[in-house]
Amino acid sequence: MKSRARCIAALSVREHASEHSRGVSLSISLSAAIVTATVDEPRVLALRTRSEPIEGLPSGPLEIEHRTLEVGLRAWVERQTSQRLGYVEQLYTFGDRDRTETDETQPTRALTVAYLALVREARPSGAVEALWQPWYRFFPWEDWRYGKPTALGLIEDCLQSWTVRGATQTERRLREERVGLAFASSWNEELVLERYELLYEAGLIHEHWRDLGGSTLSECGPNFGVPMAADHRRILATAIGRLRAKIKYRPVVFELMPPVFTLLQLQRTVEALSGVRLHKQNFRRLVEHQGLVEESGGISATTGGRPARLVRFRREVLLERPAPGLRLRSGRRVPPLIDST
Repeated sequence: MKSRARCIAALSVREHASEHSRGVSLSISLSAAIVTATVDEPRVLALRTRSEPIEGLPSGPLEIEHRTLEVGLRAWVERQTSQRLGYVEQLYTFGDRDRTETDETQPTRALTVAYLALVREARPSGAVEALWQPWYRFFPWEDWRYGKPTALGLIEDCLQSWTVRGATQTERRLREERVGLAFASSWNEELVLERYELLYEAGLIHEHWRDLGGSTLSECGPNFGVPMAADHRRILATAIGRLRAKIKYRPVVFELMPPVFTLLQLQRTVEALSGVRLHKQNFRRLVEHQGLVEESGGISATTGGRPARLVRFRREVLLERPAPGLRLRSGRRVPPLIDST
């Protein structure tokens, strides 16, 4: 982590020199997608300040006194929300050339280092309004636990229209390929960012039109999902895709679980994160085969049926195998959005 931070800092210095020669300064900020989960829904910590009418992720500039990027991130999160972070990992550095800000003196190139953080829920309080929001509020097309999401019906029609609208034959073929990959007949729950960027390019979400300087949506209809400040919904999409992928090869889901829990609670939490239903017996066999949990000696009488045994995460598994995780297969299949025949 420290070596990566030094590399980013070195690259930032070189880029700053290049940009400065053209009269453009460079700002470095830190953002966090902070995730918690219950057995029913994953949630993300969203902020709303008095100056912003919409929500954003906890963010703040990298300051001189911050010894590392992660130290700076933790300091900003605690200052804004009074939330102390546990598990943290760096996601991505967002520094596209169009991420610019203009003040009264000179334009500023904006570089954001984004992180994923996992916490057990605590009531936030701090300098701004902070709320735990369901992440499917921002991505309603990503939740398949109760069948095909309602939002996908309109998305299908809009994407089919977009593939041919103002496109050459080559462009149409490329658009159809992208739609076919992102919204494939066998749903890949990890492609959250790819789907978001496709909808952005097709003009189906609010941020596309806001970035063009307006607020009017395309003729396809409503805004799909609640917009976020700046490009924070893109950052959140990156975080969701990373977490969905990581629970398959690392036991990070246990960072979100209480000290003891039932196997059904674990399954429902994994389903909430991945957005798909899992086969109960197959899931339990997988958990037991991987040696991820151990008996706690307690039982839960709150299941509504027979008392269920309580288990806890078995941390020794981290030393026993390099990739202990839940290699899930939902078996979810959906009709293709684009028929190329």
